[in-house]
This record gives sequence, structure tokens and C-alpha cells, in this order.
Amino acid sequence: MLIGYVLIPRFPNSVTMLATAGVLVLLSILYFFVWGRDKRPSAAIVAGILLIACFAFAGLRPEWRMTLRYGNAQWMVRARANSNYGRMEVIDYAVGGYHERWYLNDNLVQNTFDPTTGKSLSLFTELLHGLSKAYVSDMESALCIGMGTGIVPMMLVRDGVKVDVVEINPGVIPLAKEWFEFKPEALRRLEIGDGRYFLNRSQEQYDAIVLDAFLGDSSPSHLMTVEAFRAMKNRLQPTGVMVMNTFGRDLETSGEVEPAALVFDRPDDFYTASLHDTLKTVFPHVRIHGSGNGNVFFVASKSSLNAHRPPAFELAHKSLQENPNLTRRPQTAWDRVWRVMDGIGIVMTDDYNPIEYHDAAHRESTRKGLVAGLR
Repeated sequence: MLIGYVLIPRFPNSVTMLATAGVLVLLSILYFFVWGRDKRPSAAIVAGILLIACFAFAGLRPEWRMTLRYGNAQWMVRARANSNYGRMEVIDYAVGGYHERWYLNDNLVQNTFDPTTGKSLSLFTELLHGLSKAYVSDMESALCIGMGTGIVPMMLVRDGVKVDVVEINPGVIPLAKEWFEFKPEALRRLEIGDGRYFLNRSQEQYDAIVLDAFLGDSSPSHLMTVEAFRAMKNRLQPTGVMVMNTFGRDLETSGEVEPAALVFDRPDDFYTASLHDTLKTVFPHVRIHGSGNGNVFFVASKSSLNAHRPPAFELAHKSLQENPNLTRRPQTAWDRVWRVMDGIGIVMTDDYNPIEYHDAAHRESTRKGLVAGLR
């Protein structure tokens, strides 16, 4: 009862495990000293205690050492915290004069950040901000469903946009404020809760809705149905756009790619194809961008998407200019517009949405790739 109602909600899992183990060890020691002293040599008890202490120290030592070195690289754990949505960590990585800050959830990298310049080093944050700015020429208001570390909302705030944010995990907010320059007071509104519930209650009209509710390798299925997308459509201005970040298949080739090759046409594209088919059921205009690194970006609107396409994307929007620290260039992600072959996916509804079953193998491979990248 203590574990379920007291320890887990208030302490890291490691503390809960160690406290439980400690109680069991103390009970054993108490038994031997009170009832078993005549049956067991005291020397054996002392030796057993020392042996337990040695093993405990060996197991805890990595947790105590907050700074680790591997070759020329240094890792420093800045913060650790538990939440209802996984274990959160902030880690600084430095080698030579280069410095990165990572936000991890359950050991999967969620965002990367340059603490020196205060800018994101992740392609998806650049694209979420840049695509919404590209397709809405005069953006005045935006809704971000999923805050992450607050980088995208703050980028929009610096553009003079009035930003509302809905974030389901309250535990990430203090970490974002302390380590990622997130300023909640700069937002028009910050609400802790579920994005779908917020959409159903809201009467606000937005120029852009930025949907980035991923947690590691998957996204909440209740935000990916016809009914959810209709709720987003109802919250958009007539010329507004919904921009969404998802995971899709990596492109196997690098460099220049023929437009005819930019098509999702394999069985493991089931999730991407289903999202496309579901969005097309709700929005008359849908476009898919992606450089081929696994991140797939959907842009959906009630009006034509060609109306706001800038003639030179990298010149019109500085946020998507070349960044040597990004794994794939933002300009490449803009240039590569993907198609979806018919008949691969399904239209997902609240009544029928087996996406987690059909996409299980792809999500497993995505998680393995994320873990391998962290190693």
C-alpha cells in the first residue's frame, strides 16, 4: 500500500526499490540478532552485512556519479524526476568546445538544445515552427498540443504570436523552465490536461495548431482519429493550418532523391498511410514533408496550401536555414513532399482504431533505433 499510494507518486522508482530492499534487509538482520543469534555464528552475520554493503555500493555508484567521462566526451546529469508519464532526465553532453543539452523520457531522447545559443538542435522543432510560419503568412494565434520542453511555443512567442499550450504532464514544466529557457508567463495560456478534452471545450479560433504529442516511439491514438481531427478543424481559422510531427519509415538512400521515389508504399508504412487517409477524410488539403530521417510532418488545412508557399523557403524563414548540427537539413525536409499509395492504411475513428496493434513492429524498430542512437 505504501508503494502504490505514497512512494511511487512522490519518489523516483529507484528510491522506492532501494527503500523496499532496505526494509527487507533490516528485517532479516533484526531476525538474526533477536531470534537467530544462538543458531548462527555472529561472524557470519557480520560477513553477510559487509557483503551486502559491497554489492549495494557497486550498484549505486553510477547513480551517485552525476558526471561521467567517455574518452573526450563528458556527460553530466543535470536533473532527474519521476512523472505519471515516465522518468524524465536532463543531460548535458560536451566534447571539446561543443555542448548539447538533451531531454530524455524513459531513456529516449525527446529534444536537443544548445544552451549557449538558446536554440534547438532537433529537426522536428525547426520544422514544426517553420512549416506553420510558411503556410500562414500573417500568424496571430497558435495552439500547441504537447509542450515538450517548450522550445516551439517560445519560438512562436518570439515571432509575436499569441500562443496557447496544452500539456498533459505537469512534471516537465519546471525542467523546461530551468534548463530550456521556457517562460510560461510569455504564453497567453498554459493548461495542464488532455489535448482532446481542451479542443472539445475551447471556442477559440487559431491560425495554426501544432500537434506534437509523441512520447518516444508512439503517439496517443485518441488524438489521431477522424473525430479528433474534426475538433482541430473546428478550432482553425478558414486559412489556418494544422502541423503535426509523427514517426515514419526512414529513407534508405541519401543525397538527391527523385520525386517519384518519395512515396509511402510498404506494409510498414501502415501508420503513416492511415494518418494520411484519416486526415484526408476531414481536411480537403493535406501535404506530407520529411527529409527521410524518420520524422514525418503533416500539414492540413481547409484552404489551399499553395497560397502561402514562399518562393525561397530558406530565405523567407530563417528558422529553417541550414544548421550543421542537425542530422538532416530543414531545407531538405521542405523540398521532399511525399505521396501515399492507396490501400495501405485505414481511416481511424474513435470506434475503430487498431493502430497500436498494426504498427507494433514499426514502433519496436523505432524504439530500438532511438536507444541505439543514445548509446
